[in-house]
Amino acid sequence: MESKSDSGPASLTSEELAAIEDEGVLNKMLDNATDFEERRMLRAALRDLLKKKRDKREQERGSRQQDLKQQGLSKGGTTGGAVSIGRASMNQQPPTNKPPGKSSPSAGSQASPTAASALKCPPAAAPNAKNVKQMLLDWCRAKTEPYEGVNIQNFSSSWKDGIAFCALVHRFFPDAFEYSILNPNKPRENFQLAFSTAERLAGCPPLLDADDLVRMKEPDWKCVYTYIQEFYRSLVEKGLVKTKKRT
Repeated sequence: MESKSDSGPASLTSEELAAIEDEGVLNKMLDNATDFEERRMLRAALRDLLKKKRDKREQERGSRQQDLKQQGLSKGGTTGGAVSIGRASMNQQPPTNKPPGKSSPSAGSQASPTAASALKCPPAAAPNAKNVKQMLLDWCRAKTEPYEGVNIQNFSSSWKDGIAFCALVHRFFPDAFEYSILNPNKPRENFQLAFSTAERLAGCPPLLDADDLVRMKEPDWKCVYTYIQEFYRSLVEKGLVKTKKRT
């Protein structure tokens, strides 16, 4: 098609790609690119854009902290406590009132023996599905490759902090939330964000529960695999993923 040759990455230099600040545009170009060098340049541009956004957020956060500090100094120290609280929340550190090695004093620690039963998982996939499972894993890797903090090696431990789910959903809906501010120390929030966004924008049924996943040491691979299958199917139905028929 004429539009591809006019707007494809082959006609753009790395500097011109770096000037594109819309993740959706880069994602669409990456989907349409077929040449290895084009895809390499696009992935690099997407990685740089995500890093640029993350650095900008950090800079803005530091500026806000400095403003709060200045306000505290100008008012004579009575707001010192408020300043330190603001700084702690902005740094997104996990709560320090948890004893090391123990979960928070809630029903979560007692519920862990039943966590596996609480999450309704389908029976194991049929023997014929082995190749499909590997293809789906490769697809997840390819779609999340530009995202920092994501390294998908399986359908279990690679997804335990929720970041991989968020990256996969963000790949198709880049305007839905800001990926660069996500915190891997907040898995429950990451799970809820990914699942609610996938349900709202892709129509993917909420097969997984954030609370159940947090209680588990590692997610059950059959549950994750089934959810990713549903997400993929939902994207196909919406025309966001094109399937290729093989002979």
